[in-house]
Amino acid sequence: MKISTLKMLRHRTSLTAGAAVIALILGGCGLGASNDGGGKSIKAGSVDPAALKGASLVVGSKDFDEQLLLGQLTIQMLRAAGATVSDKTNIQGSTATRNALKSSKIDVYWDYNGTGWITYLGHDTPIQDPQAQFDAVKAEDLSKNGLVWGNPAPFNNTYAFATTDEFAEKNNLQTMSDMAKYVNSNADATICVESEFAGRPDGYSGVVKTYGMNVEGKTKKLGTGVIYTQTDKGACDFGEVFTTDGRIATLGLKALEDDKKFFPLYNGAVVLREDTAKKYPAILEVLKPLSDILTTDAMAKLNAKVSSDGLPPEQVAETFLKDEGFIK
Repeated sequence: MKISTLKMLRHRTSLTAGAAVIALILGGCGLGASNDGGGKSIKAGSVDPAALKGASLVVGSKDFDEQLLLGQLTIQMLRAAGATVSDKTNIQGSTATRNALKSSKIDVYWDYNGTGWITYLGHDTPIQDPQAQFDAVKAEDLSKNGLVWGNPAPFNNTYAFATTDEFAEKNNLQTMSDMAKYVNSNADATICVESEFAGRPDGYSGVVKTYGMNVEGKTKKLGTGVIYTQTDKGACDFGEVFTTDGRIATLGLKALEDDKKFFPLYNGAVVLREDTAKKYPAILEVLKPLSDILTTDAMAKLNAKVSSDGLPPEQVAETFLKDEGFIK
């Protein structure tokens, strides 16, 4: 799934809080299809340095590489817009990060609409249309919890199961249905998952039920980063992965098709409390051009620089923002 890169808008220095926040909360998301990795139509230093002058904000994130990178991108964009920003990234777990937002320990972070729909709002069945899924999460979370979802980014960081190209070719594995047949036919099959995925309603138990897999005695719980390397080494026949993780390509892994459409769509978006959005409506306007260019391909390449190349998220974020013209 890709989303068309929208033309960059220059940030206005003055916004009336009421009208602006209503437009940003209720406005359309513009989900479409494109493979663009970024736009070059903006001038260096395009972020308006006065857009958030006087604002004091706390940015959070979850504790894996993509989230750390998104947190740093956000911190640097908001600082470029004149805000004083505190870094509270690297919070362990989705629920803890969301609770930090709700309790005002942080003011803004990135989350995923699939997580919002299933884990936070308690729905059992994902909506497969990307626009409808995002709109549903956006409307319900605002009305029930007073949380505002900003412009959705193009990237879809959904779950998948991966194996090595060699193992897939040897065993004719293309889909998760193929994986289920292999697991059910081989007593020594190994499936590696992270602890959070094992306990999520949109995670392992749902996969097992949907695909009819017998996983008794075949499951290993590992850290997120370890799963990729252990799958590459053959210690895991199948490993739970994120589709935007650059290590899939770097290690030569093959993500299997979710042919029964179990996993929700996971478009990323910034989330903030309604009171923050009303007080500082420019937050969403400043971050919208960034969201517009974060396609699945662009996100995977950025993630690879952190996860595979070992570069600090702060450095990767700064280089990207300079290359794209947001900051000097």
